[in-house]
Amino acid sequence: MSSAQKSVPDLTIGFFGVGIMGEALLAGCITAGIAPERISFSEKRDDRAEEISSKYGARRAATPEIAAECDVVMLVVKPQDLGDLLTDLGPTLPAKSLVVSFAAGKTTNFIESKLNPGISVIRVMPNTPLLIGKGMSVLSAGSHADQEQLDLISSLLAASGEVVQIAEALQDAVTAVSGSGPAYFFAFVEAMVKGGVELGLSAEIATQLTIQTLVGAAGMLVETKKSATTLRENVTSPNGTTAAALKTFSEGQLDALVAKSMRAARDRSQELA
Repeated sequence: MSSAQKSVPDLTIGFFGVGIMGEALLAGCITAGIAPERISFSEKRDDRAEEISSKYGARRAATPEIAAECDVVMLVVKPQDLGDLLTDLGPTLPAKSLVVSFAAGKTTNFIESKLNPGISVIRVMPNTPLLIGKGMSVLSAGSHADQEQLDLISSLLAASGEVVQIAEALQDAVTAVSGSGPAYFFAFVEAMVKGGVELGLSAEIATQLTIQTLVGAAGMLVETKKSATTLRENVTSPNGTTAAALKTFSEGQLDALVAKSMRAARDRSQELA
């Protein structure tokens, strides 16, 4: 039976890479209903392997064993390490395998070129809020993956947040928006805290005010379903304090700066390919 014909709890999953993101994905698989004994992983460090096994009940295994036994193989390694991993893994993967890559910038065409012909590949761009079950994962199919397989992996990742499916040509843009996006948010928090301290607040109070303000604002976007433009206008009184701050943003060309930063992220994603 192929992976696409199985339900999520019936899958066997193998992980290459159990760093922060790999661990979060492994935990998400368990949340999605996969029994820990159906999950295996490869890890070079003995202490890290023991930590993952003790914490989740997953099993450490060698590369050939994972390749032979697992319906789905998760590649959660750095882009620069993917080529070497595929060289080792590729010849051992059976035709029924479903390979899911989380390596930024690396195309399904690149991955398929390292594997036996016909193996299904799905590319995913996640982001770090996946660590707390509020991630954004964006999926694209390679030349052999079908809609059933996309839906299966979507169901699996939905335990860790929101999931969308797009054409792979847009994945570099996704990297610039949601993949790198949390860091933009954290940088803005840092700037607001610093600004609050410069105005006389303690770092503790400035941090509390900033975080709760942004959490509340994000919650309003989710709960009210109103656009950011509408919510911004609702809080901006003519000639008021908010208007004064927003005018400074505009004069500093905030929109252009953000767009330039996102283009830089997209371009770097393309370079990683």
